[in-house]
Amino acid sequence: MANQLLRAFHLAGLLAVLSQAPGRAKERTMSASEMTDGPQSLLIDFMYLDLTTCDRCLGTERNLEAALEKVRDALATTGARVEIRRTLVETEAQARELAFVSSPTIRINGQDIALETQESTCGACSDICDTDTECRVWVHQGTEYTEAPVGMIVDAMLRVVYGGSHAAAGPPAYEGVPENLRTFYARKGTGAAPSSAECCGDGTSGASCSTTNPSAATSCCGSE
Repeated sequence: MANQLLRAFHLAGLLAVLSQAPGRAKERTMSASEMTDGPQSLLIDFMYLDLTTCDRCLGTERNLEAALEKVRDALATTGARVEIRRTLVETEAQARELAFVSSPTIRINGQDIALETQESTCGACSDICDTDTECRVWVHQGTEYTEAPVGMIVDAMLRVVYGGSHAAAGPPAYEGVPENLRTFYARKGTGAAPSSAECCGDGTSGASCSTTNPSAATSCCGSE
C-alpha cells in the first residue's frame, strides 16, 4: 500500500509539471493536494514514557524518522508541511491532559495511527518503576510489532495528505488514564537505594555485593 501511494504521488506531481508546459494549459491536471483543498499540514505527535532504555520507544522514534525519509519527495511534491512534536509524558496529570493511553503513541493531526490499543509487558519500562508495565503493540496488516513499523507510519501520513483524513474510524473514545499508566507513574521514582547494611550486611564493606555486581558495590556500599 505504501509503495502504491508513493507512486501515485510521484505521478500526480509529474502530471502537474507537464500540465504547465507550453500548449498544455487547457489540459491541466490537479495534484493530490489540490484535490484535498490545498496542501495538507501534518502535525505528528510522538509521545512516549522513556527514550533512554525503552526499546519500543527508541525503535519507534527511529522508524518514524525512516518513514519521513521515505515520503520526503512525495510530501514535497504535494506541498505538504510537516512538523514533529516529541513529548515525554512524565506524570499522570500530563497523560490525562494529552489523552495518552499507551506508550509510545504516534498521532497525525490529532488522530492516533493505531486504530486499536494492544499492549504487552515491556521489560525496560517495568524496570523503571519496579513493577510490570505494558507498552504498545502495533498491528499492521495482520502482524504484531513492538515498534511502529515504517510501512504503517508511511501509510498513515500518505492517507492524510492524499485523502485529507487519517482513517474512517479511529480508536475508542478517551476514558481516562489506564490503570497500567497510573501504576507506572505512582511507582516511578519511588524506589530508594538500599542502605549499606541492607546491601552488604552488618560488619562488612563492599565485598559481599561486589562479587556479583562491582558497580553496585560502589554505589551501594561505597568504595574502599
